[in-house]
Amino acid sequence: MYEALGDLSLDLLRAFEAAARHRSFTAAAMELGTTQPAISQQIKRLEEQLAIRLFDRIYRGIELTDAGALLFEHVQGGLQAINAGLSAITQQDQHEVLQVATDFAFAAYWLMPRLHRFHAANPQVDVSLVTSERNHATLRSDIDVAVLFGDGRFKQGDSLWLFNEEVFPVCSPQWLKEQARPLSVQNLHDFPLLHLRQENNSQWFDWSGVFRELGIASAPTPGQLRFDNYTLLIQAAIAGQGVAIGWRHLVDNLLEQNWLCRPISDTVISRFGYYVVQPQRKRRGQLVERFVDWLVAEQASSAQSLTGLALPSIAV
Repeated sequence: MYEALGDLSLDLLRAFEAAARHRSFTAAAMELGTTQPAISQQIKRLEEQLAIRLFDRIYRGIELTDAGALLFEHVQGGLQAINAGLSAITQQDQHEVLQVATDFAFAAYWLMPRLHRFHAANPQVDVSLVTSERNHATLRSDIDVAVLFGDGRFKQGDSLWLFNEEVFPVCSPQWLKEQARPLSVQNLHDFPLLHLRQENNSQWFDWSGVFRELGIASAPTPGQLRFDNYTLLIQAAIAGQGVAIGWRHLVDNLLEQNWLCRPISDTVISRFGYYVVQPQRKRRGQLVERFVDWLVAEQASSAQSLTGLALPSIAV
């Protein structure tokens, strides 16, 4: 069936492909873990078996002949196909691990409620979450992809916009019903505000920024409860401890399930948001591309489901 192959050795073809790709017997030898004379001998044997010259030996190097260039094109394609087939059958029962860095809030409130869909479509992939509240100023060397908050300019790598920052006050529906008077923009400062302690260089909104954007002249009350973790702050709001700043894309599930509500309809939008960041030192593998595509598709689906719909709120 493959008469032209005759008794050619695969080792000869591998040596030829490496030498042709590098245009160097020495570089081919380094790649294949052998010596330059050994590669030279393998190429000589291949040329003798084919009865055709594959390389021209020139000063300080080699060049493919026309026949060598034609053979290289087919041999390289064939070896790549063989390698892909071998990888496919040997990795069928092996799990790949994807290292994903992000902050606690995004992991808990956006990623985790959706991650089961990625696992259903990619059962052989294990996702390892690396979370921090310091916004990952530097990424560990093993991180494959990150979802970070900022303005899109990240020294950690190339960024892809996921969604903008959109915030508004949120609280427990039961807590709101128990208040003696309605909560409004004008009297927001009279209610217990839950504060998030932040690093000096944090770009997240705080109550001072929200008040400023909503046109509230007075300063926000210091508050009896302060947190350095957004997930704890939201749990306090759910427990009826006060009013928190809600990030729409992080709390939309909690709003839909009526764990939280919006006491006022006012919304604040800034130029910051969440971005998918791919470290420049990492090769863009198919696994990372699948995960990034999935993130973008999930966000598009979430945005579409919310388009034109008022998020749950309670009027009192």
